[in-house]
Amino acid sequence: MTQGSNPDINPRFSKQAPGVAPGEELILTPDAIDFIVQLNDVATERRDELMAARHARRESISQGNDPKFLPETAHIRADDSWRGAPLAPGLEDRRVEITGPTERKMTINALNSGALTWLADLEDANQPAWENMIGGQLNLYEAIRGTITLSTPDKEYAVTAERTPTIIVRPRGWHYDEKHLFVDGKPMVAGVVDFGLYFFHNARELLARGRGPYFYLPKTESHLEARLWNDIFVKAQELIGLPQGTIRATVLIETITAAFEMEEIIYELREHSSGLNAGRWDYLFSIIKNYRDRGEDFVLPDRAQVTMAVPFMRSYALQLVRACHRRGVSAMGGMAAFIPNRRKPEVTENALAKVREDKNREADDGFDGSWVAHPDLVPVCKEVFDAKLGDNPNQIDRLREDVVPDDEALISLEIPGSTITDNGVRTNIDVGIRYIEAWLRGNGAVAIHDLMEDAATAEISRSQIWQWRNAGVTTVEGNKVTTEWLGEVFDDAFNALERFEGDRYDDARGLFQEVALADEYPDFLTLPAYERYVA
Repeated sequence: MTQGSNPDINPRFSKQAPGVAPGEELILTPDAIDFIVQLNDVATERRDELMAARHARRESISQGNDPKFLPETAHIRADDSWRGAPLAPGLEDRRVEITGPTERKMTINALNSGALTWLADLEDANQPAWENMIGGQLNLYEAIRGTITLSTPDKEYAVTAERTPTIIVRPRGWHYDEKHLFVDGKPMVAGVVDFGLYFFHNARELLARGRGPYFYLPKTESHLEARLWNDIFVKAQELIGLPQGTIRATVLIETITAAFEMEEIIYELREHSSGLNAGRWDYLFSIIKNYRDRGEDFVLPDRAQVTMAVPFMRSYALQLVRACHRRGVSAMGGMAAFIPNRRKPEVTENALAKVREDKNREADDGFDGSWVAHPDLVPVCKEVFDAKLGDNPNQIDRLREDVVPDDEALISLEIPGSTITDNGVRTNIDVGIRYIEAWLRGNGAVAIHDLMEDAATAEISRSQIWQWRNAGVTTVEGNKVTTEWLGEVFDDAFNALERFEGDRYDDARGLFQEVALADEYPDFLTLPAYERYVA
């Protein structure tokens, strides 16, 4: 499909993609195209301004100006009278939320998982090849209508659960362009494409089935970015003739700057707000990214040592619960990355114990539910929250007035007894190469060493390597993290890989080493990967 090939298609629109993806005729109709073009018009100029504002904030932080609670929005935080939207149908009880990509088998597995809600991920757990993006939209279309099936040589997949999870779609973040679709010759805003196509095709069908068009908003860095999303929601409902407030959105607080604007973000989305989520992995990535050149006081240790129990992560979690419950919306816990290994009972036992510990802490802190990445973990999370909630659907009435908002605590990054080790360096490089290799073959969520890795954890890996080298740190074993030593570690990790026909390890190693050792820090690992190998 190209501009002018169909007289019914908006003449400002054009497509440059490798062929026609399966399901494209159903998803990319002339009316759907016209709809997303109009939404893109609302977004594109302001999105670009917001991206410039991100870079300005980052430069300010690099010069020693730490983020703080905003004085210009103090009146919003001080006003006790306002609330977010009432809980929407299917979002009252979110005690166990499964996450995963919208690949066909994963979609069916999520619908059969027993979770109450499903984060259907078009973002970090999804590789944004054209077929994946259209395929994800097609799978969601069929999932909502109860028609999705899959036949493989080994197994027939179908939805058998009596109650399927409420679907909450995560579109791509503001930083992404959709390089296969253009308006006036400029790439469309990827998140608007993801949101718009899903909403256009499914909003009325969802309402007829007693649910609604619900979304997770990723990578948000300020309340002004939330305001733009709200304006897009208003326009979308207006265009399709649905009441304002039909859409509900949960915002991932997964950037350090957003953590200082949590109540303001809820405020901007008021009639569309369904809460906030503690997106812990991207949050760590954001801290490293923003403080990467601020010296030793801001250097984080091995990733495995930065748990939700360390002081600055505890402050982040508790302040999030307080903000949400004060405004009457859901506070959602984050992902425990441990996953079961059915071939290794001892690994599974350890994973279940760690997940239970993590979910107990979240339930005790006041979260209304939490994430799991694997169907086998649904019963564990449900058991923990059942014990805490009983017959109540949530604990929003637990206001956590004992938690005092503290902007300094959010960036007090000291972790007593923490270390940077040779193994931490090696693990980051090994995981980074393995993840990117899988990503290049079309997989966005990958089990590596019994942990679920996605783009967020890969970003942590490469960002730590970049920061450690540039800060000139020395591991506890005595190795100074230099370009030369890291080159040896890259060689060791690469040579230890088990190669197979069709693997992408050469490309993966080259890309990961390039972004980890670059003089200038690339904002997102996935952007050069997308430009070079996908778009």
